[in-house]
Amino acid sequence: MPPQMKIVVKVPMHCDKCRTKALKIAAAAHGVSKVSIEGANKDHVEVIGDDVDSVCLTRSLRKKLGCSCTIVKVEEVKPAVKTEEKSAPQFRPMYCELVREYPEPTTCSIM
Repeated sequence: MPPQMKIVVKVPMHCDKCRTKALKIAAAAHGVSKVSIEGANKDHVEVIGDDVDSVCLTRSLRKKLGCSCTIVKVEEVKPAVKTEEKSAPQFRPMYCELVREYPEPTTCSIM
């Protein structure tokens, strides 16, 4: 399984319509699992996914938005390591099954 990549592309976006269009284009790319808008001016599109081609993503954004888009950063996303805290040991409840043997029931002939 290829590692997840985080790609940040600078896209000049002037309004909410441009942002929505850029998000739709990025989300439609092959292997994308998460898309978001980042940056102080909300002009960076952050894409996270498996086997995402940053050049193809940037090219499709340029073609469909009609503006100059540039790749800011491409890095590998490392999975978060869970740290186990040492706490009081956890005990499982024990269940005991009580088995009693009863004598065979006698058939009663009294009616």
